Amino acid sequence: MEEISGYDLTLCLQKLSKADFMSFKVLLRKAPEEFELDPIPWTEIKMASRKGLVMLLNKNYPGKVWDIALSLFQKVKRKDLFAMTEALRRDKGTPYKETMKTLFNFIWNFESGIYVPYHEFEIITEMQYSSLQVVFEPQSQPVTAVILGNKGEGKTTFLRRAMLDWASGDLWQNRFQYVFFFSLMSLNDITELSLAQLLLSKLSESSESLEDILSDPRRILFILEGFDYLKFDLELRTNLCNDWRKTVPTQIVLSSLLQKVMLPESSLLLELGNLSVPKIYPLLQKPRDITLGGYTDEAIKYYCMSFMYSYTEGSAIFNYLQTMQPLLTLCKNPYKRWMVCSTLKCQRKRGENMNIDYKPDSALYASFMVNSFRAEYANRPSRQNRDQLKPLCTLAVEGMWKLVFVFKPEDLYRNGISESGQIVWLKMNFLNTRGDHFVFYHPALQLYFAALFYFLRQDEDRPHPVIGSLSQLLREIYAHDQNQWLLTGIFVFGIATEKVAAILEPHFGSIPSEEMRQEILKCFRNLSRGECGEKLRSPQSLFDSLVDNQEEGFIRQVMDLFEEMTIDISSADALSVATTCLLKSQRLKNLHLHIQHRVFSEKYKPEDGDLEAFKHEKINAIKHWRMLCRVFQNLEVLDLDSCNFNETAISLLYLSMYPSHRGALNAFKLQSFSCSFVTNFGHGVLFHTLLQLPHLKSLNLYGTNLSNDVVENMCCVLKCSTCRVEELLLGKCNLSSEACGIIATSLIFCKVKHLSLVENPLKNKGVMLLCETLKRPSCDLETLMLSYCALTFIACGHLYEALLHNKYLSLLDLSSNFLEDTGVNILCKALKDPMCPLQELWLSGCYLTSDCCEEISAVLTHNQKLKTLKLGNNNIQDTGVRQLCEALSNPECKLRCLGLDMCEFTTGSCADLALVLTTCKTLTMLNLDRMTFDRDGLKLLCEALNHKDCNLKVLGLDKSAFCEESQKILQEVEKKNTLDILHYPWIKEESKKRGVRLVWNSEN
Repeated sequence: MEEISGYDLTLCLQKLSKADFMSFKVLLRKAPEEFELDPIPWTEIKMASRKGLVMLLNKNYPGKVWDIALSLFQKVKRKDLFAMTEALRRDKGTPYKETMKTLFNFIWNFESGIYVPYHEFEIITEMQYSSLQVVFEPQSQPVTAVILGNKGEGKTTFLRRAMLDWASGDLWQNRFQYVFFFSLMSLNDITELSLAQLLLSKLSESSESLEDILSDPRRILFILEGFDYLKFDLELRTNLCNDWRKTVPTQIVLSSLLQKVMLPESSLLLELGNLSVPKIYPLLQKPRDITLGGYTDEAIKYYCMSFMYSYTEGSAIFNYLQTMQPLLTLCKNPYKRWMVCSTLKCQRKRGENMNIDYKPDSALYASFMVNSFRAEYANRPSRQNRDQLKPLCTLAVEGMWKLVFVFKPEDLYRNGISESGQIVWLKMNFLNTRGDHFVFYHPALQLYFAALFYFLRQDEDRPHPVIGSLSQLLREIYAHDQNQWLLTGIFVFGIATEKVAAILEPHFGSIPSEEMRQEILKCFRNLSRGECGEKLRSPQSLFDSLVDNQEEGFIRQVMDLFEEMTIDISSADALSVATTCLLKSQRLKNLHLHIQHRVFSEKYKPEDGDLEAFKHEKINAIKHWRMLCRVFQNLEVLDLDSCNFNETAISLLYLSMYPSHRGALNAFKLQSFSCSFVTNFGHGVLFHTLLQLPHLKSLNLYGTNLSNDVVENMCCVLKCSTCRVEELLLGKCNLSSEACGIIATSLIFCKVKHLSLVENPLKNKGVMLLCETLKRPSCDLETLMLSYCALTFIACGHLYEALLHNKYLSLLDLSSNFLEDTGVNILCKALKDPMCPLQELWLSGCYLTSDCCEEISAVLTHNQKLKTLKLGNNNIQDTGVRQLCEALSNPECKLRCLGLDMCEFTTGSCADLALVLTTCKTLTMLNLDRMTFDRDGLKLLCEALNHKDCNLKVLGLDKSAFCEESQKILQEVEKKNTLDILHYPWIKEESKKRGVRLVWNSEN
């Protein structure tokens, strides 16, 4: 964990040499005898750092630490440290707030790299800082606030300043008595702890006791940063802990804090980057957002002058930045601005003209690194530079694969970095110290050096076995969502360019950019084919990487590997990047697109940051949406899933399909268009172009509310001779009975053969209007899906008439309607008519009992057209099953699929079912899902399944619901026969025919 001492016992230990520190540990091993305490395991003492040792002492010997330390310092003959410890002990009453003020003042002035006077920083962050005060105004209510922003935009710096201001008495004075700041990436090596231990690491020199502090959690604020670099999975919903004294796995402590199980009355202030937002944000209770933006031009100017300690030199750098607006914009990012100024400062010192490559990001990092080397080693051969750099890159990549961002001195030695090497890297600002540990100056810099490792490594190198190959790295990032490494992937794509290679090669030798590009192509070719069960999971990550490459030919090569993509657009920037790459694709045929609310949202909130930046973002979003719509012309399948459009976005989609001449309309290849759960669908103007696309056969609007006027517009176009739509899926569109009547009228004139109106309140009146159309000879409808439409047995009377007159309807879905036995008996009368065309009847969840099974059985023996009958989730019991089985055993029955899942019958029916399995020659699918039988019943079924006369191919059954022995029996039956035993065997087919879609998630 990150220790913030240096002013307590840890400071004393840091003054011990390596040898003296080991002597101190040896003596500590014997101390329990003197103080009559339980010993700490020697392995823990031996491996502990100075800070770690203080933590061990606090954990194991609370209340005795000072006495032990005084005794041991005396034994190692360090009178100075003995005296210092006594003084610290006497001064133990220093308030916690004063300690934090000293510490964070040091961090602000020497570690933040701000180079901007505080009053200027106040101006830059005025709006966000005001939000910090406002969100925590409720005096009695716990608050969770989240600082959002892109990587490198200064979120951690902003929180450090907030911590310093609280300690200085300028922020939250009447709100929080204690504020604790934790950098989470320092916890990666700690597998378990208690919240008490975590807090004690901050309180070792404070007079306040932990019990006093935690007595009023409402006055406590936890500031947590570094979630992007935390290796623990915090998405835990169970086994959480409410005891702050209890030692549990580290992720349990953090998850319990975040989810308000531990200290629920305390408040949280969290820094979340783009990687951690989707994982952490859903865990939070009513989070309040504060979004950081970049620096103003005036602030950048102040920065340049402060950085150079000279008005003249700073102005010269700022004037150079102004000549290139993209570079000036890039400098709004604090870390990149620091790299740019560092690089230009080196050039100015050498008397060179200022010239910096900043596109792509990899070029900026390469320029920074090269200039840092040149400042230290002006004319050294490239081979020597390469040999010195490789150990640093190896340390970086080893840490990346281990998810380690804080390194012990022995980690550096093991990777070949000597003490003199450490001094060089510290001087170049590649590394920084954290107590007696090391970190890279910025986490992004570690990931850059990790990427560079793959370009510098040679076949004879033998790095740590944890380090994977480039192919493994790419698969982890792009196929397994290892988002913490995404920046490494982006750097790999960037370094693989000829431009970046040209920056590096004069100083570090050959960079195999072409070979690496081929390796990248090979990896993504495999992902596009789904080899080894791996596929591209995050196209947006790939787009970010391709944009950093910027070589158009290479981007096109990668994009042309994919014919299908699922993309989640979370921001205007993400839309811009995706558009850039998709426009390069010539082979993409199937696009599944989700656009989040914030992309087109026109409602400004203070947490959105600067108002002008917000307006610019909206303009940028519309600009790139217009460009992206051009891609749709070449697609065969377009799925706009849970997209949040505004009126402008819908209008642009319409205009992209509007033919300027006849040839443009014919150029569209779109065959299937889905627009599920879409907000602000407009007034239906889109239909005028969409439904006349020459190849469009399927339209799915599931979950998108359609008014009667919109339905009228749609149906007007459906009736046009140029409309070729055959599949119309309008589930959950909030359609009324009147809207159903409008649709019914259009069926007489259009080419629709498959209609789904599921999950709409059509009621009996709506079905009556549909049936009037079904009775007409000109109606070609073949499939009608009406589940969850609030129907009763009265609707069955209308359907009876329709079935007697219709010649084409082969599938009727009436599941989950209140039909009861009365309604089904009416339908059975129609089914007995030899002219009834129906082949599939779905009646699951229709409140049926065994009373209707006699009529259904009669249908099975008289109607040889009926092939599928679904009766699941009905109370037909053993009596009904027996009647059905008698019919199925009749040679006149030609049924192929029977659904009896959740039908509340018992093991007593197994004998009847077993007989059917060996006598009904046509039955190939039987669904008994969500049913369990005792051993004897299961034995009867399995014997029948093994019988030579059994033709069953699919059995619906949840194997996991049975005991282990029964599961083995079922598995043996599967292997012996050409049989699949499946849980929910029909769910995919039913959802597809109904057009049912889940609300968007990345797995859909």
